[in-house]
Amino acid sequence: MTPESVLEGLSEHGRILVVDDDEPLLNAIGTLLTSVGHDVTLSSNPLEAVQRLDGIEVVLSDILMPHMDGLELLRHIKARTPEIQVVFMTGFGSIKSAMEAIRAGAYDYFTKPFDDVHDVFRAVGHALEKSRLEHRARELSRQLDADARFAGMTGESAPMQAIFRLVNSLAATESTVLIRGETGTGKELVARAIHLQSQRRARPFVAVNCSAFAETLIDSELFGHAKGAFTGAQSARRGLFETADGGTLFLDEIGDIPAATQVRLLRALEEGAVRPVGGDRELHVNVRVVAATHVDLKRAIAEGKFREDLFYRLNVLTVDLPALRDRMEDVPLLARTLLARACARIGKEAPTISGDALGALLRHNWPGNVRELQNAMERAAALARGEVRAEDLPAELSIDHSGGPAPHLDENALYALPYAEAKRAALQDFEQRYLAARMSGGASVSAAARAAGMDRSNFRRLLKASGMHGDDNEG
Repeated sequence: MTPESVLEGLSEHGRILVVDDDEPLLNAIGTLLTSVGHDVTLSSNPLEAVQRLDGIEVVLSDILMPHMDGLELLRHIKARTPEIQVVFMTGFGSIKSAMEAIRAGAYDYFTKPFDDVHDVFRAVGHALEKSRLEHRARELSRQLDADARFAGMTGESAPMQAIFRLVNSLAATESTVLIRGETGTGKELVARAIHLQSQRRARPFVAVNCSAFAETLIDSELFGHAKGAFTGAQSARRGLFETADGGTLFLDEIGDIPAATQVRLLRALEEGAVRPVGGDRELHVNVRVVAATHVDLKRAIAEGKFREDLFYRLNVLTVDLPALRDRMEDVPLLARTLLARACARIGKEAPTISGDALGALLRHNWPGNVRELQNAMERAAALARGEVRAEDLPAELSIDHSGGPAPHLDENALYALPYAEAKRAALQDFEQRYLAARMSGGASVSAAARAAGMDRSNFRRLLKASGMHGDDNEG
């Protein structure tokens, strides 16, 4: 059997550390593993080996060595990086030690001198697969933990990393928080993340959109009402402050509450007490308020629409959420995450996102922010077959084929992609722009193809693939 044929039995090349004080054998094993494509590090000293574990997936080690035996090396490895798999080489006289190592967490062992080098290849290959499975499981667990703590917020851009750090800091306090940002930027997600990382996480998180209630009902909604307080109040009702007692109350669109309610809200914040509408006694509540708005409250104060004292009571700690257009490098990751969630809800495997669709996502300005992207991915989840194409996205994300310049592909977002994916999106963007330029001014397909130096049928095929249409008549 050739080294090349062995490769067919291995999933991928791996990063292997070989440890043995027998240097001729050490070099021989290193040569064998390198011959089938593995990235191999050699160490004749186990004390040195424990300093060389960064990036290693599998350790292939002798058991009986000076300075540190294989069992102690195993304990060091598992304490530091549990997903690294350890395969031991042992002589017949130390099989008992090898069995003890298996019980201590080693993946496998084989005896030396070995009769068939392919036993070594197979042992390393299987250990490599297990290492990667455990690494993926650990990464998924970390991701799920982060999703839980950050309420599903996603982003690797500098603005979002700053938001994550700020949320961590704010969660440790009890002060009121004001979240500012455009509609659709995820203000409620930030409020939930603050709650989930706070000491109040075991208590209720209650969210209310203040603009959703008529002026006559908002007081009753927030503070509750007594029986007979107004027509239709046939029984007493708890307000949201009382419902959120011990937890967090999220007041979205705080700028829309009427003037009379602003007075009562200020009292609730200052004194920790609410009086139900029509009630004759106050109720003391322990509630942390997180408010949000997309309007400029300082301008609302100047226009007499919002109380200045309430603003300063709310504006103790502030979070300013970036618009999606200001963190376009997050669009690919967000799109995949939202697509996966949308597919999971309908019991469908998430498709890949094609280069033309990715280009359309990166050219769009996202006036509706993350909410608009979420809607686009829900549409794609329903329509896509195999992969998401540009035609699976909402019409407003498509290139303008009227002859005007194509929207610009965001370069920061492009550079945030892996090389192959960025190249695919950039090529798609170039083709869209080039074809749009050739077809501008009402040019016919034949004339545009001649100008491009292409066969007309090939040019038409490119047009069709890009979603463009042209007049076949000579102009």
